[in-house]
Amino acid sequence: MTKQQRAKLVKEYAAGYDEVVRALEGFPAGKLTARPFRGKWSAAELVHHLADAEMTAAIRLRRLLVEERPVIYGYDQDAFATRLRYNERDIAPALEAFRAARATTVQILEGMTAADWARQAWHTERGVFGTERLLELTAAHARNHAAQIARLRAAVTAKSGAAKRRRSSGR
Repeated sequence: MTKQQRAKLVKEYAAGYDEVVRALEGFPAGKLTARPFRGKWSAAELVHHLADAEMTAAIRLRRLLVEERPVIYGYDQDAFATRLRYNERDIAPALEAFRAARATTVQILEGMTAADWARQAWHTERGVFGTERLLELTAAHARNHAAQIARLRAAVTAKSGAAKRRRSSGR
């Protein structure tokens, strides 16, 4: 990966929190836990997932930079969602955790040397895993989930709008 490609990904990574916040704008608070798409997470679950994934990625990066060939453990994101009751918790602290972990990690990413970018670990699910691959995954992560949240917002507002129209027309 070139220095320019990394810089572009760091910029994308840095913008991730704002993309998620924009996707949440206008999302009805009472619908954050709705699941209009079978088998998909709610907006609240996505926000909590982003916070947990971001805090995990932040520690992974730090371990990659400090330890020699650390073992990076995968985790069961669905078990996190269920056991940590993502759909029962307020999203505000999760959004703040996501923002803070990302902001401090941007500081680290922007100061990394060529040697830092070459560091490697062993991931229990992915095998050899380096700082560049971590950046690639995390840069796209927030953007992808922001798009998911926007689709959820459109679905829940369309459903509530249709219900209001039916009530007002006497149906």
